[in-house]
Amino acid sequence: MKAVVRVLIALLMSLMPVAARADDQFRLLVIATPSKYHYEYIPVARDSLDRLAKLHAFAVTWTSDPAAFDSDLSRYAAVMFLNTPPEQLNEGQRRRFETYMRAGGNAVVVHRAAIVPPGAWPWFEKLVGRSFVNHPMVQTGVLQVVDRTFPATFGLPDRWIWSDEFYVTDNPFHIAINPVLNADETSYDPTRIWPGQVGHRMGKDHPEAWFHTFEKGRVFTTLLGHDVEMYRDDRYLQHLLGGIYWAATGRGQVR
Repeated sequence: MKAVVRVLIALLMSLMPVAARADDQFRLLVIATPSKYHYEYIPVARDSLDRLAKLHAFAVTWTSDPAAFDSDLSRYAAVMFLNTPPEQLNEGQRRRFETYMRAGGNAVVVHRAAIVPPGAWPWFEKLVGRSFVNHPMVQTGVLQVVDRTFPATFGLPDRWIWSDEFYVTDNPFHIAINPVLNADETSYDPTRIWPGQVGHRMGKDHPEAWFHTFEKGRVFTTLLGHDVEMYRDDRYLQHLLGGIYWAATGRGQVR
């Protein structure tokens, strides 16, 4: 009799993950491919985002292989490019992602994924909302919350001390974005850069995270997230979660 009970308990426990998956609110595809300066973060980010997914009842599909874009993307509420060079997608994969966005798909772009070599994929540069110029060395600076109504700023202080590569961008395609975090250039040295490069100042208009709509979908971009330890930081993870939540559902913004 005891053996039968143990078998029944084991059977019920094996079914529990299936039941939990049935309650997922949405599914997120995360592509995280290693690059020269971004690879150590992957296992840490995966563990942290999986934990957030379990806590907040959504599903995450992880991949490092662009071949994931050869399959049906419509089952995902959003696609997250996590430090992944977008030019790694081949032409067919790029077209499938474009089709996904034109059908109402959504995107989250994190740090290195916002860098597109000039002319490599102009459509993706427009999706990001800004084009990468360069960045200074990692420094401690202050980020200013400029939009308290957006979920990616909930829980952040008005002035957030953070250490990162504060990307410099421009707007050659004249894309309208809604900044949520600005870098305060008086709090670090934008010209502290490697020999042979020239550091640029952007002034007061220096967005480091923003949102906008593109094609028929929602896009959240954050330029933060260079170092592996950031993916253990609760405030940074809350920032990411807010962007994911809005991109995937369209909810959470204070009207």
